Amino acid sequence: MHVTTRGGIFTRAFGTPPRDGEPTVVLVHGLGLSGRYFVPLARRLAAQGARVLVPDLPGNARSRGAAGRAPTVAEHARALAHWHRQHSLGPVLLVANSVGCQVAAALAARHPDMVSRLVLVGPALDPAVPAWRQCALLIKDAPREPLRLFGIAVSDYLVTGLPRCAAEYRHALRDAAWSFEAHLEQVHAPTLVVRGEGDPLASPSWTRRVASLVGDGRTAEIPGAAHAAHYSAPDAMATLIQKFTADGPGGPA
Repeated sequence: MHVTTRGGIFTRAFGTPPRDGEPTVVLVHGLGLSGRYFVPLARRLAAQGARVLVPDLPGNARSRGAAGRAPTVAEHARALAHWHRQHSLGPVLLVANSVGCQVAAALAARHPDMVSRLVLVGPALDPAVPAWRQCALLIKDAPREPLRLFGIAVSDYLVTGLPRCAAEYRHALRDAAWSFEAHLEQVHAPTLVVRGEGDPLASPSWTRRVASLVGDGRTAEIPGAAHAAHYSAPDAMATLIQKFTADGPGGPA
């Protein structure tokens, strides 16, 4: 792994430059976090031969100084598009978790030329679920995750700052209510929607709905995992992604 910082956005890089015709993989973290909890998956994808970039979104963790306040979902998507241009990337395989799925959907909808395929892991937030219930489900998820992830999350939230985390949550709720599903309907890149079997936030019905809204969507479930399935089951996730990228459009559901 090596790191770079451009425009205030801290980025972890794994693997070697992709061969012709192979996309770079970009991993997008959830609310208030950093890319650290994507490192196990990034290492496995790099071992398969992929070039993997893991940015900390502006205002979060080691990119906290890149934003003077908590950015909205739309602002995160714009910043990610600018970061994409700075790194001279072609169409990428975009993998996102939780609220990061809202950022990924906004980017794919507004800049379809930047995204070749999309993987949404534990997509949040379901607009049909009240805000208080979302918080309760997040608390319910905590003991289902590896203890080490709890330490990473707490550390990242403290670096990002709890007031910013709260502001980002409000922004995410607003985006879920007004924009997320509309963005999904504009996504035509092949999309895989993944949930951990024990994920209380991304229910099976919501996961199926997310997949049904995009132009070419399919679903998968990882046994024994919860909301951060990419962290607790990185080998299974890497295998799913490898199979997904090998399938053509309209592949297995």
